[in-house]
This record gives sequence, C-alpha cells and structure tokens, in this order.
Amino acid sequence: MFETRRLFAPVLIGLAVAACGQANATPQDQASAVDEDLPTILVYKSPTCGCCNGWIEHLEASGFTVDARDVRDLMSVKRDGGVPPAMSSCHTAIVDGYVVEGHVPAEQVKRLLAERPAVAGIAVPGMPIGSPGMEGPNPQPYQVLAFTHDGRTDVFADVDPR
Repeated sequence: MFETRRLFAPVLIGLAVAACGQANATPQDQASAVDEDLPTILVYKSPTCGCCNGWIEHLEASGFTVDARDVRDLMSVKRDGGVPPAMSSCHTAIVDGYVVEGHVPAEQVKRLLAERPAVAGIAVPGMPIGSPGMEGPNPQPYQVLAFTHDGRTDVFADVDPR
C-alpha cells in the first residue's frame, strides 16, 4: 500500500489535549456484546450531530467500545490528526494509532486493525447515504479511502450498501 509512518504519541497527545474538559461519554449499547480483543475507539464529534450518534451505535453493535467526546473545535482535531481537507466528514475517530474519518463501516475499521497498513488512516469523505449512521432511502455505493501523512490517497474498499 503506502510507505509512510503511522500516527504516533505526539499527535494522540495533541488530540487528547484539544478535547480536554469537553468529554461526554456515550453510554455503551447494552444490546451489543463488546469484543474484548478490539481496542476502544475515541470519537470526536459535534454535540448536536445525530448521524455521528448513529455511527457510534453501529460501532458498538459491531463489538467496539466507544469513548465519544463532544468538541467545539472539530477542525483542530482533524488538522492535528492529519486528515486531508478533501477527506473531511462530520466526526473524527482515533483507534490504535489510526485516524478514522467519517462514516466508515465497522468491518473496514476491523480490516484496518487486522492488516495494519502504513497509512495515517481511512475515511469516507462527506456523508454518503447508505453509510453507517446515514441510512436512508436510495443508498449509494461509496468508497473508503486510505490517506497518508504526505497527502496521498488510495481506495481501501468499495462499499455497496444496497
């Protein structure tokens, strides 16, 4: 895939500092079983975004534990995490040293963690109808893109929710 370094402690520390004092954990979905082998996903989001909550519920239903934090300045989280502007969406997550931007399906997050490619993260740019948290009529195929710290992108997965 790519030959680049992954996110390291300084970026993660910067993200934690950016959200300091603004944490509001979302309760764990009691109906889903937590997979103890999966790392916790730290999600930064706007406090008023319903589709972000839908994505969090999707992650929890897929076995992830989620630490959701409402932040006022989401753009600084994206910038600190190295999210290219063209990859931007409504929430940004950190999991095991990777950035996950937007409505990425849990199965692709699991694939990222299993394969451990040399990328900064993966993203679903925008908010495509049919992606987790953006369910609705007329779902459309979309791509999960991988991105590097130097701005290169590649297709990580093609998803057809129909």
